[in-house]
Amino acid sequence: MVAAPAYQDPAPAAAAKLLDFGGVSHAFRLEEHPLPVLEDITFQVEPGEFLGLLGPSGCGKSTLLRLVAGLEPPLRGEIRWGADPIQGPDPSRVVVFQDPTLYPWRRVWDNVALGLEAQGLLKTHRPRVDETLSLVGLSKFAKAYPHQLSGGMAQRVALARALVNDPELLILDEPLGKLDSLTRISMQGEIVRLWQKKGFTALLVTHDIEEALLMCTRVIVFSERPARIKADIAIDKAYPRHRDDPKLVALRREILGLLGLESTW
Repeated sequence: MVAAPAYQDPAPAAAAKLLDFGGVSHAFRLEEHPLPVLEDITFQVEPGEFLGLLGPSGCGKSTLLRLVAGLEPPLRGEIRWGADPIQGPDPSRVVVFQDPTLYPWRRVWDNVALGLEAQGLLKTHRPRVDETLSLVGLSKFAKAYPHQLSGGMAQRVALARALVNDPELLILDEPLGKLDSLTRISMQGEIVRLWQKKGFTALLVTHDIEEALLMCTRVIVFSERPARIKADIAIDKAYPRHRDDPKLVALRREILGLLGLESTW
């Protein structure tokens, strides 16, 4: 079995805000009829946690991330970031999507600098772009264009573009879903290393149970749509974690059972 890369002990959490979901429900309107996607979601994410969200495809996990990002408000309930309800996007909460969505006409350096540029901070924070590229191992590719990068490298650029804003909350919407298996294993370790180094809070949506167990400190399992919380599971294992660890194997079996997939074991 392949072991996760070795990590250093986590740095003290840079994030100081509690993420609090209070009775959150949401629905989409299709042909004038509501389609419920989230129902009475209540839980908290402690500062510096790495929380994984698992559930059937289409149950509402990515919708929940959109609400956290402030891209739309919940139909009912409230999400609080620290003392304040989330009412729109904020640089302290940054999303990394499954697709890197890089601008093909901009070099890697310029893609990473987009957030600072949009905030009018690039002139005074230019060194931060170089530091972040170094953090993700892409200093030598600063002048490259997106078409010159591999899939894993492009996703590293997307990570750097998020991290350059020094977010308190990193929102990861299946960021490794389209990578080949070897690159995916490498990037799992990379993201955990960055989380440990920077101390942000992380929220990860994934369909890969093993990925969640290797990366996260805690996993919430959702039901079919409309999503309800079926289980909230702490993963009390130090890093590095190994795929054949008996405790992780048992947790994987438990989660498969919660998802109605125990017969696939």
